[in-house]
Parts: sequence; structure tokens; C-alpha cells
Amino acid sequence: MVRPRFAKLPVHQQQTIVQAALDEFAAHGFRDASLNRIIETAGISKGSLYYYFDDKSDLFAYVAQAGLGGLFEKVGPLPPLDAGDADTFWSVVEDYYLRLTRALQASPQVAALLRGWSAAAKDPEFQRATGELEEASLPWIAQALAAGQRVGAVRADLPDSLLIAVTLGIGEAMDVWLLAQEPHDDALPDVIAALVDMLRRAVGPGAASGAPG
Repeated sequence: MVRPRFAKLPVHQQQTIVQAALDEFAAHGFRDASLNRIIETAGISKGSLYYYFDDKSDLFAYVAQAGLGGLFEKVGPLPPLDAGDADTFWSVVEDYYLRLTRALQASPQVAALLRGWSAAAKDPEFQRATGELEEASLPWIAQALAAGQRVGAVRADLPDSLLIAVTLGIGEAMDVWLLAQEPHDDALPDVIAALVDMLRRAVGPGAASGAPG
């Protein structure tokens, strides 16, 4: 976990360290990235790095979350999900996912970083960081599913914990597949529509009877 003392650094020093780490991780992935190169590029000592971060996985997770945060800032907040009916809910989800994917494609370093995240996910050294990121996403997923239930877009006959687990699992699979395939922008709307439809069929109320979602 990043240590609070990192936040006390001047902003330009934080940005220098994060950018050096982003360049290294995007170019070499988690396993082959060199902390020594990051330290040299950032102009800090090894002791200073460990003063702010517990280890390499900690630094990688922080930089990845910072990159994702930047994408969400570019795209803007998710519009209200319970302002219409079920079709409106899924239309909003689809449009937002499309905009996020396009923003990611326009940020090749962040995309490379997330590919590295997928490759490192099973590394024992990285398990804690992966768990922390998933834990941070759970409240957002729970709120989105609750909004979907209010407008009849999400089934309400299963435990919330199971719906969250299914959404998280399918969402991760969708993201990993998109990062690997990198569909052309012209094809992206149809690809995103198909992926969101797959998620809708998994958690939508029609899943209870076998009817289309």
C-alpha cells in the first residue's frame, strides 16, 4: 500500500516518480520492469522509493490506479443509471464502456500497463495489490447493480454478493479480451454492444426464465 508520506511530496515530485514508473512498466511489464531504472529516471534513491512504497507491486498498483483515474477524469462521471427504464440503463452502460475503451485506446501507455496487470495477476507477489483493487471496485459495482434493480434492468432473485461476483468476473474477462484484441475503432461500437449484451443476459431479469435479457 502506498504510504501517506508520498502524498506529502510536492506534486511535481509525485508526478516525476509516477511517470518514470509508468514508462518502465508500460515498456517492460511488471515482472521485467527494473526498479533501478525507475529510481535512476526519477532521480531518487532506492531508500526514498521504499520510503513511499512497500515494494514493486505496490508501486505498480499505484501507477495503474493513477492511470485508470486519469481515464475516468477524461471520460467524465457515469450518468445516472436509474433515470429511465431497463433499456435506458443498459444503453447508458454501453455508451460509457465505449467511451472508456476509446479513451484507453488513446492512452497506449495505460493500455500497456493494464496488459501487464493481467499478465501479473497470478504472480504471488502481486496477489495483494490485485485484491485491493478489486475490493475498491466492489462498492461501485454494488451501487450500479442496485440502480439496475430499481428500474428492472437487473434480476433481484439472487443474492447481491453473487450478482457482484458474476459482474466482476465477466467484466474482467471483457476487459482482458479487449486489451488483447484491440478491435479497430470502426468495429468497436458493435463489439462493445455484444459484450454488454452478454453481461445483460447474465444478470438481467430475463435470465431467470431463459428469455432474452
